[in-house]
Amino acid sequence: MTRRNRLPRRLLAALFWLLVWQLAAMGVGQRILLASPLETLARLVQLLPTAAFWRALLFSLGHILAGYALAALAGIALAALAARFGGVADLLAPLLAAMRSVPVASFVIAALIWVPSKRLSVLVCAVIALPVIYAGTLDGLRQVDPGLTEMARVFRMSRLNRLRVVTLPAALPSVSSALSVAMGLAWKSGVAAEVIGIPTGSIGEKLYKAKVYLATPDLFAWTLAIVLASSACARLLRMLLARIGKP
Repeated sequence: MTRRNRLPRRLLAALFWLLVWQLAAMGVGQRILLASPLETLARLVQLLPTAAFWRALLFSLGHILAGYALAALAGIALAALAARFGGVADLLAPLLAAMRSVPVASFVIAALIWVPSKRLSVLVCAVIALPVIYAGTLDGLRQVDPGLTEMARVFRMSRLNRLRVVTLPAALPSVSSALSVAMGLAWKSGVAAEVIGIPTGSIGEKLYKAKVYLATPDLFAWTLAIVLASSACARLLRMLLARIGKP
């Protein structure tokens, strides 16, 4: 099915679940328990013109993307070393398995001992996203045909050309998938860290206050803002990766 044909079906599916949400909210009849889509959208529209909304959004966006960038750089570099030297992969395996297994909440509480709350989301995003990016990059590098690599060496291609012509086309699909998944995880873990650490001026602080004051429309509105911001980042990332993958 083409992308153009899928779009109407996705819109209908989205409208269906919005209708279910609206009917559920009407059935409950108390917005303190469940805010409706219309109430959520109305509250988001009220928040959009305020400076506090954009300060919180930019604060969280900057810290989450900083942690994601650190994870991407470290994950790709470590995967390159692991693909080149088998001992590195064996050495990193227990550490990365532990990073994947430790609950986000447990790590956040421990991390509060090491870093101030305003830097917490950077560290948490990096730790959560790194294993995903590392595994995807390593898998992609292992898909590279050794015969093509050897041929490139025989013809004395530069390392840059080998990377562009041989390595990148083979590894990019797996790396792209890992980077996309890690972006979503970075947003989820980053906001969760902010809710626990409550750094001043963050989205996590806004969510925490909405919970304390039972402001359910605020809670839903900020959640919708997170979803939109995360989706925008993921879309920009896919556009960048598609451009890199063009011959």
